Amino acid sequence: MSLYDSVADLSLVVEDHERTTQERATSSGFDRMSTTVALSGAGETGKGEDVTYDTEDHERLVGHDLDLAGEYTLSGFSEYLDDVELFPEPAEREASYHYRRWGFESAALDLALRQADTDLASVLDHEHDSLRFVVSTRLGDDPSTDRLDDILDVYPDTEFKLDPTSEWDDALVADLADYPVRILDLKGQYHGTTVDQDPDPALYERVVEGFSDAVVEDPALTDETRPIVEGAAERISWDAPITSVETIEDLPFEPSWLNVKPSRFGTVESLLDSIEYARDRGTSLYGGGQFELDVGRGQIQRLASVFYPETPNDVAPSDYNDPDVPTGLPTSPLTLAGTRGFR
Repeated sequence: MSLYDSVADLSLVVEDHERTTQERATSSGFDRMSTTVALSGAGETGKGEDVTYDTEDHERLVGHDLDLAGEYTLSGFSEYLDDVELFPEPAEREASYHYRRWGFESAALDLALRQADTDLASVLDHEHDSLRFVVSTRLGDDPSTDRLDDILDVYPDTEFKLDPTSEWDDALVADLADYPVRILDLKGQYHGTTVDQDPDPALYERVVEGFSDAVVEDPALTDETRPIVEGAAERISWDAPITSVETIEDLPFEPSWLNVKPSRFGTVESLLDSIEYARDRGTSLYGGGQFELDVGRGQIQRLASVFYPETPNDVAPSDYNDPDVPTGLPTSPLTLAGTRGFR
């Protein structure tokens, strides 16, 4: 039985739903808004989070009437959503259709599991293990190690995922060699965002040579960068392009690593099918987040604890994204107790 088959026939009763928004500043220099989707029925409530990035898309959803009531299976509810207009107006960017769909699908999965009085790990015949996580951060327009030092002063065992930019010089890379950097995200597959990084052969060479044990994520392939990337193929990971099994198959070479961001897949079926496909081929997986502000962060942590708990998961508790480093946060590895539902 496939992973998805294990959950597809779960019964689901939806009587009502509501949506709430939240917003907060981030250490990456922008204000994040998200929408929590709550589906209720049979005395239970399931929740998911729409991590669409554009504030306008969240504001337009307020007051948008959706008829979701009914008795379904989980797969039946997903099929029903195929014909539901989740955006009252066209989304600001194409990826947002998957992000919003995931908000509703993850709420449905949470509700179906709660109505069955069980949890995801139990249904899949897996267990929750202690979860290793890294903290993702940028080093600023005038890059320095200051942000890393601020975090390590409070949490000395923290590991990091960093976003290199063309402003990174040899001196900074040499300084960073003393820090526990596990993933470097080149952002070469991002287009039309505030964090786009053009393919820079000098930067790629500096990163690949300067961090010989780190995973290198989302390079762009050009005539100049391809030899550098292919020379480090066993450490190359992909994130932004990965939304389905088909997108894994379309990669330029067999992947050794993949970043699994559930919201990119849109549906529970696509997510579980992709995880299964990668695991069957021996691909190493780690979890990734989208600056979740509510239940979405706990869901990506729970998924990682079931399928890939020991890899450098970019799923640190959301408060690590605060501009000022707070005290009293959980540290890695994170222990997630068994619970009902999917959060």
